[in-house]
Amino acid sequence: MIQRRTLLQSTAAVALGAPALTGFAQQTVTLKFHTFMAPLSNVWLNMHKAWMNKVEKDSGGRIKFEAYPAMQLGGTPPQLYDQAKDGVVDIVWTLPGNTAGRFPRIEVFELPFMMNNAEATSKAYWEYVQTVAPDEFKDTHVLALQVHGPGMFHTKTRQIKTADDLKGLKMRGPTRQITKMLGYLGATPVGMPLPGIPDALSKGTIDGAVIPWEVVPSVKVNELTKFHSEFDPAGGALYTTTFVMAMNKAKYNSLPPDLKKVIDANSGLETSGWLGKTQQEGDIAGRKSATDRNNTVYTIPPADAQEFRRKARLVEVEWMEDMNKRGFDGRKLLDTARSLIEKHGKSAAAPAKAPAKKG
Repeated sequence: MIQRRTLLQSTAAVALGAPALTGFAQQTVTLKFHTFMAPLSNVWLNMHKAWMNKVEKDSGGRIKFEAYPAMQLGGTPPQLYDQAKDGVVDIVWTLPGNTAGRFPRIEVFELPFMMNNAEATSKAYWEYVQTVAPDEFKDTHVLALQVHGPGMFHTKTRQIKTADDLKGLKMRGPTRQITKMLGYLGATPVGMPLPGIPDALSKGTIDGAVIPWEVVPSVKVNELTKFHSEFDPAGGALYTTTFVMAMNKAKYNSLPPDLKKVIDANSGLETSGWLGKTQQEGDIAGRKSATDRNNTVYTIPPADAQEFRRKARLVEVEWMEDMNKRGFDGRKLLDTARSLIEKHGKSAAAPAKAPAKKG
């Protein structure tokens, strides 16, 4: 019966003068998606899997995914972008900042106290790349660009209330701008990809880390630290980290037009904003995982945030100087990013509150 139907379809196609189109239109594609995030993390379950499920549904099942969290296809997190570039995998989600200095213009979003909320800042990040840094990720086909919710301090033995409290602490940072910031705040910065945090905390290689609330449970920071210091939204967000979801160019270009449209419909400004929003929504459960263990959460008031801002501003100055040396207008890039963040959302999303000690 299947053979008979195929024969009839082929006969009809020949009669219409388009013998190849029917088979082409029904092409099914399998894409390999690779990332460093843990298989039970908020990011993997509520962002990556949700995105893949939607693409599969929108394509009528003609796009399928082989999904690989936790670096299951091998390599290290800093190698993910090149895995997509080189066609080792089809799609990756990764931190550009894992390869220090390789994507310098988008580091503007990682400067201290730049972001407001993740949805707005993610949309700003997308628009910024399209308008003033279109070749930043030229080796891949970019699907989405986003940031996480407000980053904050998590420490084993000392509550961070002022910048002086960071002195002498070995603190993990995710990217070169954030590790610079930790140094100017008085800490000893240690650059490290996210999966390395649990082992480093357990062994005492680091005394603490800066990450957003949502990722806390997936790297057991709620179990391995006792003190958490967040910033009152009125005083601004300490930092955020940029992410890119990128596809191998040749793989994208090989898709039939209708499947390209499915990918395109699940890419861009709105998808970037959705990813940022979904990641920040995970802050609620992440914060609760700490308070449920009776860890101490301290909220740094706006007045005290000023000292953090003052010390961290050197990062901004140095970044602009670096851009100028590379032939870009650092001040213009910074002003553009700020105006786009303001355009897409004026106020930081307040983290949901659970009972917390003010220790």
